[in-house]
Amino acid sequence: MQEHHTIHNADDCPPEGGFCRTHELNILLLSALYAVSRELSRSLNFRESLREVLRVLHEEAGLTRGLIGVVDAESGKLAVHTIYNPDGPDADTAQYGPGEGIIGLILERPRSIKLSRVADEPRFLNRMRIYEPELPFIAVPIKVGGNLQGVLAVQPEAPEDGLLEERAQFVEMVANLIGQNLRLAMDVAQEKSSLLEERDLLRRTVRHQHGFDSMVGHSAVMRRVFDQARMVAKWNTTVLIRGETGTGKELIANAIHYNSPRARNMLVKLNCAALPENLLESELFGHERGAFTGAVEARKGRFEQANGGTLFLDEIGEVSAAFQAKLLRILQEGEFERVGGSKTIKVDVRIIAATHRDLETAVEMGDFREDLFYRLNVMPLFLPPLRERIEDIPDIARHLLGKIGNDQKRKLTLTDMAQRRLASHDWPGNVRELENCLERAAVLSEDGRIDVDLIRFPSSRERSSGRPLRNGGPASFASAPPAAPPAEEVDLADPSLSERERVIAALEQAGWVQAKAARILGMTPRQIAYRIQTLNIEVKQF
Repeated sequence: MQEHHTIHNADDCPPEGGFCRTHELNILLLSALYAVSRELSRSLNFRESLREVLRVLHEEAGLTRGLIGVVDAESGKLAVHTIYNPDGPDADTAQYGPGEGIIGLILERPRSIKLSRVADEPRFLNRMRIYEPELPFIAVPIKVGGNLQGVLAVQPEAPEDGLLEERAQFVEMVANLIGQNLRLAMDVAQEKSSLLEERDLLRRTVRHQHGFDSMVGHSAVMRRVFDQARMVAKWNTTVLIRGETGTGKELIANAIHYNSPRARNMLVKLNCAALPENLLESELFGHERGAFTGAVEARKGRFEQANGGTLFLDEIGEVSAAFQAKLLRILQEGEFERVGGSKTIKVDVRIIAATHRDLETAVEMGDFREDLFYRLNVMPLFLPPLRERIEDIPDIARHLLGKIGNDQKRKLTLTDMAQRRLASHDWPGNVRELENCLERAAVLSEDGRIDVDLIRFPSSRERSSGRPLRNGGPASFASAPPAAPPAEEVDLADPSLSERERVIAALEQAGWVQAKAARILGMTPRQIAYRIQTLNIEVKQF
């Protein structure tokens, strides 16, 4: 194969009254080079950028029938990636192996090829059937980091005019720009792949951490809660999680979201009791620029952030009546306006709410809208207090000690006597109080062994069960918690009494007549019946 090299000299420029053809071409190619760099920097869509580059070469540089091929890393062959031939029929895709055709020669030896007339080259295959045999041909390698990644081939639109070398040098510069863009595209693709792998790993980790199988609690009442949560997770049903503070309502909300079809999208959380009402509205619905002092730019609220995912509204019972009406609208219609805005925004959000309040009483007292209550109470989940599932304390304690031990970088153990001491406490703060108690004990333990003397409570409220403490470990805690002490020993106004103890004491005083016990507590018969059910109180029959 014969290569042609054109050397420019002063004879190209007529001495009198003419113009320099080389100078004119250089100006043309310089303008085209700027246009090429602009197209390559405009988008990270590599295929789209390359087609635009070939268009620029055709329209501004007079280099037609552009072709870009990319080397396949596995096969080592060059596959046609992009073709620009607006004046002819669409070309079929093709592949070239090393030494196959003119383009295949570049795979054997990465170097530029310049032909004054492509038909004179016996290796010319014209496999793409787009090239004019009588016109010149230029093909140059595209390299990234010194490695061949592809080929750029073009055909000048006019017969050889003595400036083939200048055009070839220009095509080499374009190939260099394409190589830089390809390197950037490869880096972006690699980073995207790494981020996707990391995201999938995090999703698997989070799903495992928040899976129902990994949640601690084997008592019958907790298994029932897990089964209900597992069933409702599959649907978009609104969930209302009920239970005392510290019973793990947020953990159940996490498990429902990360085991639902919405797990790929965000779980957004907000404690409704943590913000004043004026900030709560902006936090949930967002605001427009200038909506209030300090609103220097528009901001999405939690509902927009959770679009396609789940919004967890903790302490929902603490919002005001005026704000309840705004919540009701979005629950009914799925739409709202940002603070200071007039544009209606529609979202697809699953709501999981939680409260420790008696919402039925709040409805009767007029503190909570009845229509909002029924909107939220589609699927209620009742989390029992820790004192009603004493058999779970050993497992929960071991789980919490493992967590605390990881933070302290040591192994922590709990003696049988310490476990029995834990089982004798009423746990008004539930699991959160248990975790604090164990962390205090771990801090006080020098060797990681936690014995009964390290289990200390801020105020002594241990059970008066009448049961002797026995050796034998966790199995000794399987029995149900005892009833409250006899009514004559209980002051119903005592603030240290748990709600369950207070209700049982009132029932004892009333001879287990619910209506009478309701009057003692200042409740309605419906309210005390609800508490008997939710507190799992066994009614005595006489």
